[in-house]
Amino acid sequence: MKHETESTNQERRTFLGAAVGLSAATVAPGMILHTAAASAAPRTDPVTDVHRWGLLVDTSKCADGCTACVDACDRENGLNLQSPPPGDETLKWQNQRATWIRKVKLQDNLSGQIVNLPLMCQHCEHPPCVDVCPTGASFKRADGIVMVDRHTCIGCRYCMMACPYKARSFIHEQVEQKLTRAPRGKGCVESCNLCAHRLDAGDLSTACAEACSSEGHQALVFGDLKDPSGPLRQALAKQPTRQIRQDLGLNTGVRYAGI
Repeated sequence: MKHETESTNQERRTFLGAAVGLSAATVAPGMILHTAAASAAPRTDPVTDVHRWGLLVDTSKCADGCTACVDACDRENGLNLQSPPPGDETLKWQNQRATWIRKVKLQDNLSGQIVNLPLMCQHCEHPPCVDVCPTGASFKRADGIVMVDRHTCIGCRYCMMACPYKARSFIHEQVEQKLTRAPRGKGCVESCNLCAHRLDAGDLSTACAEACSSEGHQALVFGDLKDPSGPLRQALAKQPTRQIRQDLGLNTGVRYAGI
């Protein structure tokens, strides 16, 4: 599908339309008209708890120096359209730039083994970010995906402080370009949503897992934690896995092998 971008100076509360299946046409300077695309209508049936979507990260297959998952996530959600404000120092921009997946390098103190670990929102069954949100903007869908409602997010950043994985980003600057399927706005918090827009359109994949597979690494497996015959459960059954900060009892939807 062709990725369309839009330029706007409107604040986040003037977002129009749904994030999936929209096209945009400029009708006058400063005005954006959104219409539903006939070929990609948004889902009308409610999300249920029949599925619980999750991800397996096999660190033994994660290649050192590879950024395929990060790059794919950026393209899928329009994060590659970000640009530093004029005059911003490089370090400041690197610290403030929105990132939904980051690569972390870990070393075992005893063996000296080094592993590469993609880290994103862990989609907890008991998400701390949801517990502390004063407006309900941070919420968990019935299928286990943790998301942010940009219309009700007030930018307090309590969720960022509560997240033990540092998996959320805050948008500090006005967003000049964004994808119609992934609206973004200054003053909002955002994070990985397991490509919910794909799932809602019937595509059972995530951009990161798809890109990793295309590179031949197969380090990321996406699927349904409730489906014993599905690819995720089959992969989980083949090797020992663990949750990051399992001691917190959050029952994360993202599991790791090789650490």
